[in-house]
Amino acid sequence: MGSEDFHRACDALVQAAIDDNPAFGELLPQVMNMSQQVSPADLSAALPRVADGLGKAQPSIGGWLAVLSGSWVENGAAPESIGLTLVERATEVFVEAVAFARAWSEATHSTPPDMEDDGPSQEIVDVLVPKLGEASVSAMLAWFSVPQFALAMTTVLQNSAMVRGAIQEREGRARLAGELVEYHSHMGYVQGVLQVLEGERLLVLDRASKQGWTVQIAGIGDNFQLHVLLGGALLGRPGCMPGEPLPPEWVAWFTDQDPEGRPIVTSPWNLVDGHGAWIYNEGVPADIPAINGTRVVVLDPPSYTRQFPAGRRFPMMNATLTVEGVHHPEDLAAWWPHIAPDQGR
Repeated sequence: MGSEDFHRACDALVQAAIDDNPAFGELLPQVMNMSQQVSPADLSAALPRVADGLGKAQPSIGGWLAVLSGSWVENGAAPESIGLTLVERATEVFVEAVAFARAWSEATHSTPPDMEDDGPSQEIVDVLVPKLGEASVSAMLAWFSVPQFALAMTTVLQNSAMVRGAIQEREGRARLAGELVEYHSHMGYVQGVLQVLEGERLLVLDRASKQGWTVQIAGIGDNFQLHVLLGGALLGRPGCMPGEPLPPEWVAWFTDQDPEGRPIVTSPWNLVDGHGAWIYNEGVPADIPAINGTRVVVLDPPSYTRQFPAGRRFPMMNATLTVEGVHHPEDLAAWWPHIAPDQGR
């Protein structure tokens, strides 16, 4: 099989998706099989056509194009040509799915059908029509395609910092994903990856020494990761904080490598925000509030030994934390009056 055969098959698949042609069901497994036999360059070249179909196909077919694109990205295709199209189409699907859940709840006062164990039916449409009218069929198809779009979103976004950084209205999309978590647990990962900050600058303040640092973060999936990468960047480094540097393997486990097993690591401090509230490990850097337009992290001595398993929340997503500037106490005199005092916890 040559690459020309693959690209012709992709063209036929996309056209069938746009036309809602039953031939799509036969073409999809063929293209999936052929995609295992071509190069990542061929997959990358075909992705813009898949993106076109993804944006135009009805949700249940578009969901399978999304899964296809995610599998290609896992096999080396460049995700940038489909990433933002996937985000936009998935957002539309999630909006319809939320409308489905609300209409179902209002009509039946019961839990909606299971997204994976159940399937579309005329009975479901009949329940929705009084609430959604002509939008009932599309909402139902969107509901049952949520798992496919969720899987593709987490794969594609983990693999492209460029796409993550280019997403507009990120916070609103993350909230929308959060509304569907109770109906499909993978939507929690969609919400999480949408919350990841790219190229965000934080002001990190050490309360004891009154020193500070501007750091830039990218690809950090939760505050467990933030703890360790701050330790790796600051502890025992010139111009930073005294103390024993963290073991390099610890930093690697939270940057771009997977640990063997689940080794336990510790954090050397409490993290609090500029208002004095704890920055909880289970949260994300996007939760940290800004003061004067900048997210502020304050380092306090640990009130207890904070231990947690090593590893990234999103294993396909590499992270960075870079010290961009060192601030001496005299540089920060105007900042400390805006920072809440130590709560003594």
